[in-house]
Amino acid sequence: MIPKRDDWSAMFEFGRDLRRLFEKARDSDDLGWLELIGAGLVEVEARQQATDAGRVSCARPFDAALRAAALWREHARRCGAAASIDRAEAAGRDAAKVAANDDQAVRAALDLAQTGMLAFDLRGGPERLTAALGLLADLPPARRADTAAAMAALHARLRARQALLSRRLSELTEATALLDAALSRLKTGRAAEDELRMDRAVVTLEAGLIARDPRLLDQAGRDLRALVEAASPEQRPLSRARALALCGAGMAALAAVAEDAAARDQAQTLFDAAAQLFTPDHSPLDWAAIQVMRAERETLPPLVLVQAEALTEGGGLILGALAHEQRVAQEAARAGAAGDLTALLEIEGALRRRLVRPSVSATPLDWAAEQIGLARIALARARWTGETPRAVGLMLAEAAQTAREHGASSLAERAERLTPRPQTA
Repeated sequence: MIPKRDDWSAMFEFGRDLRRLFEKARDSDDLGWLELIGAGLVEVEARQQATDAGRVSCARPFDAALRAAALWREHARRCGAAASIDRAEAAGRDAAKVAANDDQAVRAALDLAQTGMLAFDLRGGPERLTAALGLLADLPPARRADTAAAMAALHARLRARQALLSRRLSELTEATALLDAALSRLKTGRAAEDELRMDRAVVTLEAGLIARDPRLLDQAGRDLRALVEAASPEQRPLSRARALALCGAGMAALAAVAEDAAARDQAQTLFDAAAQLFTPDHSPLDWAAIQVMRAERETLPPLVLVQAEALTEGGGLILGALAHEQRVAQEAARAGAAGDLTALLEIEGALRRRLVRPSVSATPLDWAAEQIGLARIALARARWTGETPRAVGLMLAEAAQTAREHGASSLAERAERLTPRPQTA
């Protein structure tokens, strides 16, 4: 059917309005509009901005460089590309070189510290947090209120990550207080506020689960519910998905503690709702993260975890190690449930080949994931053969230690949960 002239006119007007919307968004400090475009277009925007920032004719090179850094960070967050982290850092250093005053120098340093924090989130390495905090400690006091607020917010977020690694209630409580104080100082910036609230919800949830404190769990639930309600699926689908997925993880953890089937079903519903907000190519890491969280609580179709692993492997990502370990776990569980010793041997053989012939990009976290997988195979085989598995405890202990040393708490916890407990007389 050929559209009528009025239809063509309406389509043209809609397209022109859409272009105006994005042109206006490109000039805004709020980069939330990037959630509406796929990862490929985010990379296009980042390359274009980096080119503009590098032109001799650029009217505001400092602001242009910081914007390029932010765009490259968003691409790295969505895809995990190491090159994008490097480009974000390079753009931050460019901003530092052209800083015209002390405030701009401080803002450029904050940008570099933020890139370091994202590198930790993606690839671990607690030393990255230490370096970023050291960078902040060396800065002079900020004169502008918004710069001082940004410094307090980044400091709080870095300390929150350190507290989550330690899992000590005293540090988690201190981190929550820092996040609260940073939120009270923040006057503008929707994205910055959402990030602080998300971090506070994560820290509060972790503290509540460790302490079995209903008050803290209720607070985390309220924070997450507010984030979900504030992020509309039409405008901020990724923010909404991240909050829903964290809600699901919290609900699933509570369900496991209380052995509550209804709560477990509700967690599954939350994960499903998060996964339906976007496609894998729109934000590969977000999609894979949701599948990994789902796989910890339910059995997924085999191809789902295969795809999640394919989207995250080869880049030294924490999520890549988790996705690989989850795929092996579910394959081993299926083979073990059926008593298929041949399938277990095939999975074991594939793991050992990866250990003997690691890829160029293999990391200690990949090694830890392989060790956990081999331990799963040994335990599954022992249930059918009656043979006592050898050195499983040592394998899992070394895997957990390696994961924790590199800042991958979730991977370490999977090894620790699998470790056989000594039997009491």
